[in-house]
Amino acid sequence: MRGTVAARGVRQPRIETRRSEVHGLGVFALDTFAPGETIVEYVGEIVDLQEALRRHPHDPNDPHHTFYFHIDDRRVIDGLHGGNDSRWINHSCQPNCVPDQVKGRIFIKARRPIFRGEELSFDYGLVSDEPLTDELKAAYPCFCGAKKCRGTLLASSLTA
Repeated sequence: MRGTVAARGVRQPRIETRRSEVHGLGVFALDTFAPGETIVEYVGEIVDLQEALRRHPHDPNDPHHTFYFHIDDRRVIDGLHGGNDSRWINHSCQPNCVPDQVKGRIFIKARRPIFRGEELSFDYGLVSDEPLTDELKAAYPCFCGAKKCRGTLLASSLTA
């Protein structure tokens, strides 16, 4: 049996970030995860919505790409500042992960069995205060390649 022997008490990483076929960087399983198992916490600086709007966009050349994760109507996790590999998890319309909020913290959990080498994904379900137009949908394109891809990162309830 080949593999790395872990020193006593030292946990080996179970995920890694690398180039994704979906979009940019992605996060990949280095181990198998059972349904419901916590994979990683989405962390970063917690800021209010006003501060998140002040910081927006993270990249002026790509204004729709951010590392924000809304906790509630008042607070956002900004994964650009103090974040971890979770900020690189890509969107999918048929995700293998689901975010779970527990007391203001966001945990990414396996939605189904995830096997070594699989790219992790969850449905971003973005919402907008702007009227839903084809132009707005096109501003948030989805590249997941799922059979039932919505074609946008916007929430399915908005695109119906």
